Amino acid sequence: MKSSLSTASKPTKPGTKPTKPVRVRPVPGVTRAIAILRLLGRSAHAMGVKAIADELELVPSTCLHILRALIVEDLVKIDSDTKRYSLGTGMLSLARNAIESSSFASLAQPVLDALANDWNVTMIGVETHDMEPMVVLALSRSNAPFRLHVDVGSRFPALVSATGRLVAAFSSETWPQIEKRFKALRWDKPIDLATWKREVEQVRKRGFSIDRGYYMSGVTVIAVPLLDASGRVAHTLVATGLSDKLAGTAGTDLALAMKKEADALAALLPSRR
Repeated sequence: MKSSLSTASKPTKPGTKPTKPVRVRPVPGVTRAIAILRLLGRSAHAMGVKAIADELELVPSTCLHILRALIVEDLVKIDSDTKRYSLGTGMLSLARNAIESSSFASLAQPVLDALANDWNVTMIGVETHDMEPMVVLALSRSNAPFRLHVDVGSRFPALVSATGRLVAAFSSETWPQIEKRFKALRWDKPIDLATWKREVEQVRKRGFSIDRGYYMSGVTVIAVPLLDASGRVAHTLVATGLSDKLAGTAGTDLALAMKKEADALAALLPSRR
């Protein structure tokens, strides 16, 4: 499922020199620090030095030095009693600045507000990076008694629920890689791999995804993609509501309304220009 729009396949104009790819020199310290931050972000619990080093295949002493540097920058904190590490509050300010400067969040918010009001559902604007955890960038809640436990900045596994089917449908990863990640997911109503794969194929054809109570029992989740220039999912618009309110054609009608808005929104984003 790799995109055919690679840089190498693009023809060059007559009389112009091919653009040389930018050479990125490895910076091990930076790479390791980022790996530690991502690991702590994925972990449900604080972790000790040995657990972090083992997971990332780092020398424990090197891991400790990096953790100490991250603590100084307030990106990581340590529990003085257990000697375990977790993300620090400095990460929140970085995330807040990134979200506030996001053109997607500012452009999507009025769209989410209108859809939430018209359909009485909770609308969410999500950023995806292939198989990295998806991040909520914008949110509009409905007036319905149902309330989803999600906030701006919340993170979820890449393949979960309706957005996960979109990510899988347009991903560059192989099916064996995707299947391995799928098996680690947790669902209220477990779905078998064969059924999920069929739904992923359907998603690619129709351009939207509906999860009817698999991820959250009694809750329907609908997602539509915003593709970047390479054809991968960069963002999604997501709707959540009670399944009995979105049964039958109601869910499909909402998905089509969302898709129309997503297509218009995608044309305004820098990644599509």
